[in-house]
Amino acid sequence: MENHTLTAIAGLRVGHFTESRRPTGCTVILFDKLAVAGVDARGGAPGTRETDALAPLNLVAQVHAIVLAGGSAFGLDAATGVVRYLRERGVGLDVGVARVPIVPAAILFDLHAGDPTICPDAEAGYQACLAATDAPVTEGRVGAGAGATVGKLLGIARASRGGIGSFGLRLPSGVRVAALIAVNAVGDVWHPRERRILAGARLEDGSFADLAARIRAGDITHFAPLPPASHTTIGVVAVNAPLTKAELTKIAQMAHDGLARAISPIHTPFDGDTLFAVSVADPSVGASATDAGCLGALAAEVVAEAVARGVTAAGFPA
Repeated sequence: MENHTLTAIAGLRVGHFTESRRPTGCTVILFDKLAVAGVDARGGAPGTRETDALAPLNLVAQVHAIVLAGGSAFGLDAATGVVRYLRERGVGLDVGVARVPIVPAAILFDLHAGDPTICPDAEAGYQACLAATDAPVTEGRVGAGAGATVGKLLGIARASRGGIGSFGLRLPSGVRVAALIAVNAVGDVWHPRERRILAGARLEDGSFADLAARIRAGDITHFAPLPPASHTTIGVVAVNAPLTKAELTKIAQMAHDGLARAISPIHTPFDGDTLFAVSVADPSVGASATDAGCLGALAAEVVAEAVARGVTAAGFPA
């Protein structure tokens, strides 16, 4: 069966660590080939590490891994374990006296699920690396998506499950575009083509409340008392065409359109929505095969589909 997930891009592997003591975890994307990356954060409460290095004007272009984690800011510790894993294997930016692994990371908020003192740590990141494989990505309530929820504007008790989703496309030219998304949002998740709610805030009878409709009707006028940085959808888009950091930054920006197609409301003051875009070039794919504009449009498509797959694989209800 053909792989339609992020690992269909040759030269990368994905590993999950899922915490057994409460719903949380981390997901690691390892790069076995040269990987250039850009990033774009649209939510009002992002939690990240090493993202400044990916700015087009800054020196470092290559990344060696990307980490997505639950646990809010505490989950950023998972990246330390990934750095250790790569350093032990001599992987990193050669600075003369050492090789320094470049490992950007982003986190989501899942502290409401179980004991909030239990969060992904350096050992969790290390174990996710050991589990990394190029097999089709496992989706649903695993890794960074283990404690994810969506539709929280009416309170966590009315929310639905979020999770990890992944989807990719292959063009006749051989160009591939794929996404892996950890879906954890204030808003509802909608089917990107059929325009029906797949997961979100629920009424007492179990039906979906439709948060966007309730905001339009004036039934919801404030996001309070949601705590700051309490949600956040994060992910990675990968392409197998050779691209620059500037081009990948634009693709990351355009990929957020996929979040907007599948999640409503999105990019709120209480979401830290962050997407990375990575080029893992295939020598058989020419630099002129597809430009950044077309790749960005495709990135939005695969992100929207990955979001829908994430909540579908997670099951219902919360």
